[in-house]
Amino acid sequence: MKDIYKFLDGIEANNNRPWLAAHDSEYRDLRQQWIDDIDKLIACMSLWQPDFSRQQARDAVYRFARDTRFSPDKSPYKTYFSACISPFGRKTMKAAYYLQVDARSEENGLYGGMYCLDAPMIAKLRRAIADNCEEFEEIVNAPELNRLYPGWLGEKLKTAPKGWPKDHPQIEYLRLKCYGKFHRCNRRYFEDERWYERAAEDFSVLKPLVDFLNYSLDEDV
Repeated sequence: MKDIYKFLDGIEANNNRPWLAAHDSEYRDLRQQWIDDIDKLIACMSLWQPDFSRQQARDAVYRFARDTRFSPDKSPYKTYFSACISPFGRKTMKAAYYLQVDARSEENGLYGGMYCLDAPMIAKLRRAIADNCEEFEEIVNAPELNRLYPGWLGEKLKTAPKGWPKDHPQIEYLRLKCYGKFHRCNRRYFEDERWYERAAEDFSVLKPLVDFLNYSLDEDV
């Protein structure tokens, strides 16, 4: 993975098409290395999530080019390699496992949960959390989860969501607009030759939360 970081450092300093064209052969080799490693990660994760055995890395990894249509930043390429592992595919809005190997240390690591929820989804999750508060509290207060994935990612409401009392026992969770977790990793984490084994183990800590979010969404109201 050291070669991938070296390449990403290069694209961060030279985020333009001529630079990538000059390093095209290197990029293709490194992307194939990334795909191979994600296949190994999926195989390790399938030991505790059997339906992952049907997944392939090519369906999990994201493209390197940025979509700049609606962004003021017109840099053509990302500064990271990334992948989303889920039986629902990488474009799913359901809870999933995501990783990002990034030239920027603050974004480098493992992610899990749900982001960019629409209004019906977040309303359903809030109801599930309130109705199953003991189960949810047990999941999110697990010591290993809090050690590896402290806090929550994303925005939260300044006050109680509409229809909920401000003094609700689970108001801390009901104010969340996303249910995402993040474990920041240093470069040494991914530079280990068998990083995917450790990542699969660290991802397994998220499984109770991911499962709760997904079966809550699937549950009939």
